[in-house]
Amino acid sequence: MPDAVGFALIAIIIFLTHFQEGVTGFGCTVLALPFMALIVGLKPSVPVLVLQAWVLTGYIVLISRRDIVWKEYLLILALAGIGFPVGIWMRESVPEVTLKWVLAFFMVLVGTHGFVKYMTRPKPDAGDGRRKWFSAPLLPIGGFIHGAFGSGGPLAVIYATRALPNKSAFRATLCMVWFTLNTLLVTQFVASAKLTPHIWKLTAFCMPFNILGMVVGNYAHHRMNELLFRRIVYAVLILAGIAIVLSILL
Repeated sequence: MPDAVGFALIAIIIFLTHFQEGVTGFGCTVLALPFMALIVGLKPSVPVLVLQAWVLTGYIVLISRRDIVWKEYLLILALAGIGFPVGIWMRESVPEVTLKWVLAFFMVLVGTHGFVKYMTRPKPDAGDGRRKWFSAPLLPIGGFIHGAFGSGGPLAVIYATRALPNKSAFRATLCMVWFTLNTLLVTQFVASAKLTPHIWKLTAFCMPFNILGMVVGNYAHHRMNELLFRRIVYAVLILAGIAIVLSILL
């Protein structure tokens, strides 16, 4: 178990990353994982963070269920579902470093392009129904990575930024996707006996900071204009990509 300093760092990491997911609807696991792995190791970090994200997304789905765009949810889930079981099956044999480099590359590239675009535009796009289909092939890859590492969501975000221009629909629909996929992951963790007493203790410690972050994040979400929301979404993509690179190098 971590020492006192380690626990304090974990509390800060969980609060900040789950606050930003409360605002945007994605990113808590991929942002927290590199830093959690440095403190408690990679293998315990994945189930702990999946459980945290499962609770957070369930909360957002519950309070924002009217904002879910079910057509897009089903499409994202269907395409991500192609790769998701393969990722679970290959979790132990996938070349993790290669996948992380590819994921980080896409995130930083798309995040930088989107951030620059929305810094120079006076208002967000009304939607991009044609260009979203160019991003659709990324969804099976995102499902594969999510099944393997619990953090393939940024590839789905690239699609969702074009398909869901409304900030509340974007957040609620993505959270419904994460809640569904994470329910399957939690079930798989239980079936494979990965939820050890050590995992449950870390989960219990993290949960109050998760709840505080998601409540404050939800408050901030409803007081943020669409343009600022889009800028934050793309900034989080860039930061998450950098976090993945750090996890490779450290």
